[in-house]
This record gives sequence, structure tokens and C-alpha cells, in this order.
Amino acid sequence: MPLSLKRPKKTCNDHNCPFHGKLPIRGRILEGTVISAKMDKTVVVRRDYLNYLSKFKRYERRHSHLPAHSPPCISAKEGDRVRIAECRPTSKTVSFVVVEKLEEDRSGGQG
Repeated sequence: MPLSLKRPKKTCNDHNCPFHGKLPIRGRILEGTVISAKMDKTVVVRRDYLNYLSKFKRYERRHSHLPAHSPPCISAKEGDRVRIAECRPTSKTVSFVVVEKLEEDRSGGQG
């Protein structure tokens, strides 16, 4: 592990888990919020960032959606704040894996 990440308390037998499987992580490490967890072992993470517009000398808010593999030992749900790391492509759209759950959703429902 290139970054000192906390190992999850649970264990899993997923071969695409960076802690219990053989998936190496490399490249970018990003943070975001899980907005969809409806797929099997895959979540969609929304990443908010600022983009500078030199013409107006201001920033604009932008966001991107990144699909990421969610190992069973981490089990990220909607509303959770997570840290994702870049890995080799595990499917057509997934090139990131959830490596840490920063904080859980405290609200009762969505919205």
C-alpha cells in the first residue's frame, strides 16, 4: 500500500479487494460522496471540485461521477463519504476502488 490506509475490521474473499485480494492500487487518490449503491459491489461516487475561469477571475463549481468497486469488507452505502484509489480497470467503466470509509451517513433518509 503506497498510502498508510486503515485496514477494515471485516475480512472478505473478493479477489478485487486491495486488502484481502490481489488488486494493486496506483495513481490518484480522491475523496467523494456515494450517491448510488444499487449495483453489485459497485458504487457511484460524486466528486465536487472548483474550476478556475481566467476570463472572469472566478471559480465555478463542478462535479464528476466516478464508478468505483466497493469490496464487501468496506460495504459503502449511499450518503457515505469515502476515499477511492485508482487501480487497473476491473470492468468497462470501473477503474477505481473504495479503500476507506471516512464518515457514514448520519441522516435518516435521502434529501
